[in-house]
Parts: sequence; structure tokens; C-alpha cells
Amino acid sequence: MLRFSEELRLFLAARVRRAGEVTVRADGTSTLGHLVESAGVPLTEIGTLLVDGRAEPPSYRPSGPENVEVGPVDRPQRVEAAGFLLDVHLGTLARRLRVLGVDTVYHNDRDDEELVEEANAGHRILLTRDRGLLRRRRLWAGAYVRGHRPDDQLADVLDRFAPETAPWTRCTACNGTLVPVAKQVVEHLLEPGTRRTQDSFARCRSCGRAYWPGAHRPRLASIVERARER
Repeated sequence: MLRFSEELRLFLAARVRRAGEVTVRADGTSTLGHLVESAGVPLTEIGTLLVDGRAEPPSYRPSGPENVEVGPVDRPQRVEAAGFLLDVHLGTLARRLRVLGVDTVYHNDRDDEELVEEANAGHRILLTRDRGLLRRRRLWAGAYVRGHRPDDQLADVLDRFAPETAPWTRCTACNGTLVPVAKQVVEHLLEPGTRRTQDSFARCRSCGRAYWPGAHRPRLASIVERARER
């Protein structure tokens, strides 16, 4: 019998979600990790596995009637990674993480296999709401992003990984780093109204995009403030 903590029940089939219990047959060959995944929960989301009260790894092979308590991953989760890689459905989350200065790579044209390859090669944590993507055995590290709204998704990532933040230091378009520049350096990129009213500028080292405290700044500042409060 697998008993899942409340935090993991969203992954279970609707008919067993309320009770959080799944009966599986131990064949002596399948690992505990395989049995947990067969119930719908990616291994990236589990923490402690208690088999009749004793801790066992996902590689443990049950051979008879045993009761398993499946707990969620500990938070904050400490992972030595270069940063995050987000799948195609998390573009708004990617921009918000970049506003906070978190190293975040995002593409809108990568398939699952390419995402796994890039996450592994760059030693990045793959963030997704696709459970199947997280169950790919070759993926070195990943996480399911909870919430449908970008605000909730950002709160979930900050709570789970507690990444270091450095607001206003990354390009929201390409993830490059921003450096302060004199107005005359970017003046040719500006609309007349911006050229007339703004004097403080930064520019992306990678793509050359110019930034200044525009009308959208208060909205982004509220995102930064909520992140700092967390």
C-alpha cells in the first residue's frame, strides 16, 4: 500500500486522490520508485519513503505486503545548479524570474528531448507542468511548477528552491546581464518621448536591448517586493 502525503495527491488519479492511498502489487522486481511513478507521481517530487516505518531509497525492491508513506521533497530544496530551464508553457514565469535576477533560460521552440538535453548539458533545473517530461530517466534534475497563475507559479519556485535574487540585473528578453550605460549610448534606440523624459538607462550585454524605468516599472517593482517579503 502506498500512502501519499497531501502535497502529492494532486498527481494521483481522481478516484484515489481524496484518500491518498494506492494499492500496488510488489513483484520483487520493480523498484519502489517505479511503483510510485506508476501511481502518477514523478520522482522529482518525492522526499522521504518510509517502508513500515524505516527509510528506504527509490531503488528499494518491495517483495511482500508493506505499507509505504510517500512524503514530498523538502523545502527549500538545495540543488547545485547553474540556474533554471523552463518549458514552452512558462514564458511569463521566465520573465518574472529574470526580473528578480535569477538565471533563467527559456525557449518557445524546444521539444521534450531537446529540453532534457539542454538541462543536462547546462546543469540546469528543468521547470515544467508536464509530469511526463519529469519522468524521463535521463533528466538530471527537474521540478513540477504548481499553480496556474504566474504569481502562484513564481511563489512556488521561490518557496521550493529559495534562489538568490538580484533584481533588475537581467534582460527579460534573453537572460543576458544588464549594465548601466550613459543616455547617449542608447539614444539612437529610443522613441522621442523616452528620449525626452528618461535619463537612467541600462543595456543588455548579450542582445543590446535598452532598459529604463518606464510605465511598467511599478508593476514589476511589486513583483520584486513580494519576492523580497518571501
